[in-house]
Amino acid sequence: MSYTAPVKDMLFNIEHLARIDQIAQIPGFEDAGLETAQAVLEECAKFNEGVVAPLNFEGDKNPSSWKDGIVTTTPGFKAAFKQYAEGGWQGLQHPADFGGQGLPKTIGAACGEMLNAANLSFALCPLLTDGAIEALLTAASDELKATYLEKLVSGEWTGTMNLTEPQAGSDLAAVRTKAEPQPDGTYKIFGTKIFITYGEHDMADNIVHLVLARVVGAPEGVKGISLFVVPKFMVNGDGSLGARNDVHCVSIEHKMGIKASPTAVLQFGDHGGGVGYLVGQENRGLEYMFIMMNAARYAVGVQGIAVADRAYQKAVQYAKDRVQSRPVDGSLPASGPIIHHPDVKRMLMTMRASTEGCRAMASVAAAAYDASHHHPDADTRKQNAAFYEFLVPLVKGYSTEMSLEVTSLGVQVHGGMGFIEETGAAQYYRDAKILTIYEGTTAIQANDLVGRKTARDGGQTAKAIAGQIAATEAQLVNNGSADALAVARRLQAARESFLAVVDFVAGNTKASPNAVFAGSVPYLMLAGNLMAGWQLARALLVAQEQIAAGTDVAFMQAKIVTARFYAEHLLTRVPGLRDGILDGASSVTALALDAF
Repeated sequence: MSYTAPVKDMLFNIEHLARIDQIAQIPGFEDAGLETAQAVLEECAKFNEGVVAPLNFEGDKNPSSWKDGIVTTTPGFKAAFKQYAEGGWQGLQHPADFGGQGLPKTIGAACGEMLNAANLSFALCPLLTDGAIEALLTAASDELKATYLEKLVSGEWTGTMNLTEPQAGSDLAAVRTKAEPQPDGTYKIFGTKIFITYGEHDMADNIVHLVLARVVGAPEGVKGISLFVVPKFMVNGDGSLGARNDVHCVSIEHKMGIKASPTAVLQFGDHGGGVGYLVGQENRGLEYMFIMMNAARYAVGVQGIAVADRAYQKAVQYAKDRVQSRPVDGSLPASGPIIHHPDVKRMLMTMRASTEGCRAMASVAAAAYDASHHHPDADTRKQNAAFYEFLVPLVKGYSTEMSLEVTSLGVQVHGGMGFIEETGAAQYYRDAKILTIYEGTTAIQANDLVGRKTARDGGQTAKAIAGQIAATEAQLVNNGSADALAVARRLQAARESFLAVVDFVAGNTKASPNAVFAGSVPYLMLAGNLMAGWQLARALLVAQEQIAAGTDVAFMQAKIVTARFYAEHLLTRVPGLRDGILDGASSVTALALDAF
């Protein structure tokens, strides 16, 4: 099935919720207003609909393959990636100093969603490169920047993140990869890294691996980890490629989904040691890697929104085409398309509202990122940084869990045909599952939300956001329409539930850690649900204003219906989650271990 990029919904968010007009007032972003956003998104839509999306099903049937250390990607991927790079898409958000276009994340995130919706496996390569670029921009020496950044930004070379080892998954304290200092200032790298996305492929001339390793003699645990650039091919002084470095792909994984994306096992140092270049200072590798991780976590949240939208589009099409059973209200004289059935509408509305809510949340988070990095006022930067940091685990954790529900409903709408691979609905379900796992599982996002984002400041950031939500409730009440009042009631109940949980988390993380962390994922799901619902409540207010002005009435009416559905069917989950968190901790941990 073809993919149609939801450009209109993205632009609605960018204009009215993310407030691109305010972003365009920030020095450096003067040319990045609504007009630019529209032009970029429309061009991006054309590329992804026409070039990348048609390769999605093919990649699932004919995935990347490994033979004798060489990885061959799905037919068509190499040519599509060349077009992607030549179109300047890799450099969209990166600084003009290194050949990028320097556009704000508010625009870039929407383009990221299109790419991921078109083809999740394909999009992973640029996603990892983006993370590598961010880490190098922040921490690398001028020499390393001069050598690698321009080529990465142009898409001529691609980047990877090398964290995981057979014995060190999310627990990076267990990293054993070794770095031996050399007289010339380089390091010899020895070790094995697993789960390396696009760790080997045929789509670019060079691959720049960012590798966590422990310098000989460094402290144990996370304090002794450093970050290194280890290129696949050495780079000569004039920028040309030299000899092959001692890093080799020894296998790729056979996976449940994202099959076209090669997930490599990389071996460093089997032939004397891979040459690595230190990024920043020794023993600060984890700090630098977190720059990549934060970028990647947000991007994976966007992947969840993307695959959910693709599943929704496919389910709607099927529901309009599939004829089965007479509607229960007798509105048709005989069997009709299943979209007439109330439960099918319920499933489609759940898919639609969930996706649009998370898209709006991600768009607002992107605007906060832009303001936190580029706004001239220090206080504004600080406030936006706190807001963005609070939202990152929600964008990542909630949007990806949401994508599982939505892609599962996509299969359900198809009925038995959804279980048949040829229809394509199952691929979205399979692809989505990894999103709740890589770049930190949902539980790790929840730990971050509890520890760093809530307990550390005594819940102050969370309560400040709740204050903003209360202001939206007041606007809804003032509006006075039936839709606005219905949404206000549910939003208030969800916000009050959120505040009760924030107090519980802030007050008990140290004293009763098991009680708090037993409810950490439910807290994340509660908070993500509320933030998405809040953005749709804001959208409802905008939509009513637009209708009053006679602007795009049909679209705006659909936005109102979607917001109300979200409030009545999804926000209503929040008080139940609150009860489980506040009252249910003991039953999580009560069973003796040998009783499991």
